[in-house]
Amino acid sequence: MNPASTPPTLSVLCLTMNPAVDLATETQRVLPTHKLRCSDTLHDAGGGGINVARVLARMGGAPALLSLAGGPTGDWLRTRLVQEGLAATLLPIENDTRISFTVHENATGAEFRFVMPGPTLSTQEWQACLDHLQALDPFPDVLVASGSLPPGVPDHFYARLARLCRARGARLVLDTAGAPLAAALDEGVYLVKPNLRELRELMGQPLEDPAAWQAAAASLVNDGRAQVVALTLGHLGAVLATTQGLWVAAPLSIEVASAVGAGDSFVGGLVWAVQHHRPLTEAFAWGVAAGSAALLTTGTGLCNPQDVQRLQPTVSLSHVPTSGAQQALGQATEVRQAPDPG
Repeated sequence: MNPASTPPTLSVLCLTMNPAVDLATETQRVLPTHKLRCSDTLHDAGGGGINVARVLARMGGAPALLSLAGGPTGDWLRTRLVQEGLAATLLPIENDTRISFTVHENATGAEFRFVMPGPTLSTQEWQACLDHLQALDPFPDVLVASGSLPPGVPDHFYARLARLCRARGARLVLDTAGAPLAAALDEGVYLVKPNLRELRELMGQPLEDPAAWQAAAASLVNDGRAQVVALTLGHLGAVLATTQGLWVAAPLSIEVASAVGAGDSFVGGLVWAVQHHRPLTEAFAWGVAAGSAALLTTGTGLCNPQDVQRLQPTVSLSHVPTSGAQQALGQATEVRQAPDPG
């Protein structure tokens, strides 16, 4: 392609409604009642959208970031984001930004993750985020909304974002779960990235085999609830569903150091490729590579760009033929229409 005809890189804004100061440490064994002597503690800025922005920045994506911050932990968050060179707008809130922490048990290799609910937001505080977004001119080409909603924020918050993005001609990339996810999908989004547990909860079905979860992902596209579904399956790989069909990514053979940040890294790698106008299947492969690369780092490290570049060519995609995609769509319809066993 002639460089002069290359379209400009898409602008990306990452929204984090429930940011965190992420702590990570190690101890020999996790036992009840005992004092657990731990290693030095790693501190990082965290929360879904912040992690996605960190990945994008590492890969040269230059994202903007919108979040909230309150109390001493919020002050620390502001400082860290400045240190990382992220273009962040942090709206003030009254209550303290949450702390989450991960403990690695050296004796077994097990990982214990403790995630707090976050500060309760007032109506004025969460509405300030919507007001800020509505006032943006220009509006971002891609809005990434990632992570949970803190207490006080209504379940329809992401659905309102979906309406705003549609009105402003932007693509909404959503990574969340539960009622906020369901409400947003009822409005329609560009891309959604559930994991298997979240998809099972959304569909109200066990989705016990590849045909079932592929059908469920395809049904979200067929219903118009999402244009693209990127389903992450952990050690089972990933599935991409679009209007053009289904693709399955085989899991990469790597030694897992930590699963923290794998989902956010997946979104970051995928959005980076979308930002640079890569085809969706290629963007999906970049997401798989980034999510897999995160497994190689300990604590809250997220993915290393060099690992992403190395792994991306090794991602293997299998296309489900049109007949198979149509069969999956039919199966999904049967799933949705099945009576509730409860």
